[in-house]
Amino acid sequence: MDAEKRKLLADNKRLRSENAGLRDRVGELEGQVKRLTGQVEKLTAALEKSQRAGKRQAAPFRKKPRTGEPKKPGRKPGDAHGQHAHRSVPNEIDETHDVPLPKSCPYCGSNQLEETHVAQQFQTEIPRQPIVRQFDVHVGHCADCGGRVQGRHKLQTSDALGAAAAQLGSNAHAALAICNKDLGLSHGKCAKLFQQFFGITIDRSTSVRSMLRTASLCRRAYEEIRQSVRGSPFVVPDETGWRVGGKIAWLHAFPGQASTCYVIDPSRSHRPATELLGEDYAGVMIHDGWSPYDRFEAAWHQQCLAHLLRRCGELLETATGGAARFPRAVMSVLKSALSTRDRYVAGKVGDHGLATACGRVTQRMRQLVTPVKTDAANERLAAFLEKHLHALFTFLALPGVDATNWRGEQAIRPAVVNRKVWGGNRTWRGADAQSILMSVLRTCHQRNLDPLNYLSQTRRSPANPPLLLQTR
Repeated sequence: MDAEKRKLLADNKRLRSENAGLRDRVGELEGQVKRLTGQVEKLTAALEKSQRAGKRQAAPFRKKPRTGEPKKPGRKPGDAHGQHAHRSVPNEIDETHDVPLPKSCPYCGSNQLEETHVAQQFQTEIPRQPIVRQFDVHVGHCADCGGRVQGRHKLQTSDALGAAAAQLGSNAHAALAICNKDLGLSHGKCAKLFQQFFGITIDRSTSVRSMLRTASLCRRAYEEIRQSVRGSPFVVPDETGWRVGGKIAWLHAFPGQASTCYVIDPSRSHRPATELLGEDYAGVMIHDGWSPYDRFEAAWHQQCLAHLLRRCGELLETATGGAARFPRAVMSVLKSALSTRDRYVAGKVGDHGLATACGRVTQRMRQLVTPVKTDAANERLAAFLEKHLHALFTFLALPGVDATNWRGEQAIRPAVVNRKVWGGNRTWRGADAQSILMSVLRTCHQRNLDPLNYLSQTRRSPANPPLLLQTR
């Protein structure tokens, strides 16, 4: 009996121990299921958000979700009211109209009205009546060689006569290029605009031919822009998807200090950047970490901190447990570097303090990325940061360098908006014209030049169109 009792007690103890182990295991599995369930929910939400965003062609520039408590619209009271904005009085008056008092009072009908003073109101109107010019072109020949000779007025856009004598003026051609390439109107809508606003009837094909001819005359200016970008102390390259003839292509933008060059290429490769800048480019390249830019070994590089902060934020959206510590720490270092930059700009930190802070944040980032991470997404980010550690804080080592590629994003944005309207170009000839005209228009804005005047002057030039100014 004693032996059986001891055996029963031992079995009972063993069962209690096994039950305790099972309870611990069940608790561990329940916790793991809870964590995985939460992670699945986050990943599902992130996938749905990505799928919705992918259907928007202008997704990178869409508005953010509205806040729960938006600011009250309208003017602010007190000192925050701000200065009133109003249209200034025109310098030149083309028409003057007298506006007398009405014959009777609009309130009581009395005709006993007394004038107290005369006030002025100014109205700026668009011209609806187009200007039609006739050029009486004198034609002759040379008495020595017999060659045909004809005169040319400074307002003429070509020497064509006969069946091609009826043409559009230089301002009209310039307006067509701006409407299509800058404002994003299709050629059909450009024709409709000319008809409805000015009573000028043109076909869609007229707008196409006008744009191609304007681009051809601007080719020399385009080459100047390429030279200007190649010699710029910094370049902020970016790229976006494009279509030519319905096939996938890429539009590359290269904003420099005083010029912006666009190149449409059939592939998303290093070729456009290499052909434009040369592999020995030694300026500063501010970009989003696209690997082909690493080929420029002679250049200084600055990784866009906005992209890195956004990447950390995306990791935090799906991270669970300890996996959130690394992206949160990286965000802290990047924000610390930006804060130091702002203090330097405000004059609160000197050159020595800025150099010290640069070394400090670089060392902090090195200590963060060196250990191997158990989370795969964190390890990928750490590997990227370790590879480009020398390009994270160039804006601290070289004061004045941008910490983000906002110039590239702003240069790409008009193209993205236009792509949403009409998708791209139908031919590579049109894509070439697209690159030229977008480059000229964007550079005119950078240099504070009137693009309408410049394109109009270019259309009137019989040969060697004027180049853009070298400075602003």
